[in-house]
Amino acid sequence: MGEKIPVAVLGATGSVGQRFVQLLSNHPWFQVAALTGSDRSSGMSYAEACHWVLSEPMPEEARELVLTPSDADLMDVKLAFSALPAKAALEVEPYLADSGVIVCSNASAYRTAEDVPILLPEVNPEHVALLDVQQRKRGWKGGIVTNSNCTITGVSIVLKALQEAFGVKRLFAVSMQALSGAGYPGVSAMDIADNVIPYIQDEEDKVETEPLKILGTFADGRIIPAGIKISAHTNRVAVSDGHTVCLSVELEERATPEEAGVVLGEFTLAEGIRGLPSAPRPPIMVRSEADRPQPRLDRMAGDGMTTVVGRLRPDLIFDLRIVVLSHNTIRGAAGGSIYNAELLVTQGLLER
Repeated sequence: MGEKIPVAVLGATGSVGQRFVQLLSNHPWFQVAALTGSDRSSGMSYAEACHWVLSEPMPEEARELVLTPSDADLMDVKLAFSALPAKAALEVEPYLADSGVIVCSNASAYRTAEDVPILLPEVNPEHVALLDVQQRKRGWKGGIVTNSNCTITGVSIVLKALQEAFGVKRLFAVSMQALSGAGYPGVSAMDIADNVIPYIQDEEDKVETEPLKILGTFADGRIIPAGIKISAHTNRVAVSDGHTVCLSVELEERATPEEAGVVLGEFTLAEGIRGLPSAPRPPIMVRSEADRPQPRLDRMAGDGMTTVVGRLRPDLIFDLRIVVLSHNTIRGAAGGSIYNAELLVTQGLLER
């Protein structure tokens, strides 16, 4: 596409920030031009300030970049990827949006705002139109686009396929969430070893509400939430990466597990989405083995962007039981935000 678009990574030293840096290395459209960190790390090189926790090596082109404060003038950068904590994002993201920067955010700070889309390109690309509403309402030259909570990214993609084919009425969800979802250093080894923690702060509320916005209808400048009732239990387990969610689904039109499996396996991306560099190939992978999906074996399907499902079987209370796996720091975090930015480029919302 010619000259690459310069981008910034906000909160670059954290675990999700590192994933942004790793995924943006050699990206065909984007070039990391700025990295931000805390006041403590400002002025240090990325290699000096960052305790790298990913198995992939730190990209060479990032090592000598000097960290700046997150609220600094990003100069010619018009696109920023935010891995900021929610509290910091509340102040920094609107400041940058007002100055003309498009912020593709992994933070939860603005997901519930009526004029901020929770974007999943394979589910709701039409929600990009909410960005224009946001700019007119707030007087911003830039804007904020978020990706979803990492637990419900894969769940929302599965629900989209089922909703289109059969309609969805109710959902019961039990999550088994990886340690990387808690950031670094995250959960103490003394807490998680030989244990399951059946509580993650604010997580159940996000699982029960965010899919309704994601699957909602954009009309008259706003999103009308989907009419699905969701009940969730969320748990932290001793897995490094990959969130597993067990679903029981009540459909509007009854379907057998075999029929649902065909629908999920044939779910395709819209024509304008397929060519995006981060588009999952395939968007949904259906496993037929009795013991799949498993995080260690399946989380990197489609380079970590594919949603993997399995154990489709009848439900004695609702209609279907399904196990859903998605990579929480790739599809559910950094990779999802990069994917969103690629969609914005094709919509003409960023300078090429």
